[in-house]
Amino acid sequence: MMKNVTASMAGTVINVLVQAGDQVNQGQDVVVLESMKMEVPIQAEADGKVVEVKVNVGDFVNDGDVILVLE
Repeated sequence: MMKNVTASMAGTVINVLVQAGDQVNQGQDVVVLESMKMEVPIQAEADGKVVEVKVNVGDFVNDGDVILVLE
């Protein structure tokens, strides 16, 4: 079953910590956003394997945007 990891707030992607094929654990930081001059880590909401990373460094995301897909 595929699971989407979504942005919890609007911001700019400043670091992508995983790539397709990586195994991640629930609570692991996967992407770091910058919002209002604060760095905000986005964490995996479940254990799984990264199928697709949908963002790159420099991308702007809105609250609720899918940033990666886990299986």
